[in-house]
Amino acid sequence: RLSCIRNNIWLASCGVLSSGLAVLSSFGLMLFCGVPFVVTVANAPFLILGVGVDDMFIMIASWEQSLRKKEKSSVKSLLTETYSEAALSVTITTLTDVLAFFIGTWTAFPSVRSFCLYTGTAFVFCYVYTMTFFGAVLVLNHKREQGNRHWLTCMRVGGGEDQAENSCLYNACCIGSCSRQPSQPEGEHPMSIFFKKYYGPFVTNKWIKLLVVLLYGAYLGGSVYGCTQIREGIDLRNLANDDSYVIPYYDDDEKYFSTYGPRVMAVITESADYWNETVRLGIESCAQNLE
Repeated sequence: RLSCIRNNIWLASCGVLSSGLAVLSSFGLMLFCGVPFVVTVANAPFLILGVGVDDMFIMIASWEQSLRKKEKSSVKSLLTETYSEAALSVTITTLTDVLAFFIGTWTAFPSVRSFCLYTGTAFVFCYVYTMTFFGAVLVLNHKREQGNRHWLTCMRVGGGEDQAENSCLYNACCIGSCSRQPSQPEGEHPMSIFFKKYYGPFVTNKWIKLLVVLLYGAYLGGSVYGCTQIREGIDLRNLANDDSYVIPYYDDDEKYFSTYGPRVMAVITESADYWNETVRLGIESCAQNLE
């Protein structure tokens, strides 16, 4: 916004910080519990950032909507209204994500198990920080706006009686509005108007609802069939870059050596006197018998 008061840069930064705190808390807890840290876990912060920022947008949108409904209400009433609107969406998305990743801990691959443990726990912390830390930041930011304070310095901004005599840039940076008129309440977002006036009536049409039910039935049937056909496994070639020397190695290994099966190794668990010829002959005889 072109307003030094309504600008929400710090609010957005705190939303990202909330995701970062969730990652730190999750990693710290898992490392404290002795869960091994593998390379794939390094991808978890990007997933948490995506979900955390999405939750941040939901909270801010609900807060702005509450302000439009109850502009003169108390902070407690505004925050109550915000949580009643946003908490359900944030909770459902968090529960589905946590459930998906904790189900992934049943896998036989230790690296995938560690990744799911770290990421699922991070989602839990992200939810906690969004509901507590970010809610407090919303209130502090609202009090800053109510106090007519600058978004960067938090110093009180002038009333702007002589806005007409100043440049537009000065008004935006030092007074709070590029307009020559006093600031007005913001209207509805164009996306909200689209969903309310066009998308909502389209989806609630009886023929469209029937089509959606049929499509969902087909999707559900395909998903159930796919679950019965899935096999757990991993192709090591998919873990390397396309131009890596590993790719032709696995291609040649599959082409020329796949008929022989996996390599088998015999391990002698006791100490052996390899300098003794009799012992060496015994080991060679054992290897021949195994072959």
